[in-house]
Amino acid sequence: MRPDLANEIAVTPAFHDLDPMAVVWHGHYFKYFELARCALLQRFGYDYLEMRESGYVWPIVDLRTKYVRSATLNQSLKVRAEIVEWENRLKIDYEIRDAATDQVLTRAHTIQVAVKVETGEMQFMSPPVLFERLGIATP
Repeated sequence: MRPDLANEIAVTPAFHDLDPMAVVWHGHYFKYFELARCALLQRFGYDYLEMRESGYVWPIVDLRTKYVRSATLNQSLKVRAEIVEWENRLKIDYEIRDAATDQVLTRAHTIQVAVKVETGEMQFMSPPVLFERLGIATP
């Protein structure tokens, strides 16, 4: 059985997150994704410090975002992150929803690849440590 590979956090946009049109500036959504991704990885004891300690870094090589509706000042948001691929890369899907109405505001995904710290070489298979931390059998 596959473990639950998702996590959700709450975010409330502050004044400094807004653009001149009084909505959340598009670049701040990436900050919200990062907060959700870190919380998700921490659940498995494999956040960025543990990644480096295990001999790998995981740079983002692709990020795609679909803005559906704008977030606004003090709007309660739910940011969900879910690992959907892990064999050859780490693909995480994101969804930002209004906490009160459950209406989708933004969907996105990131793709990260393992890079060996010692050599700087990209790995074509995810290292066994990722499978161990996620509680998934190594292929």
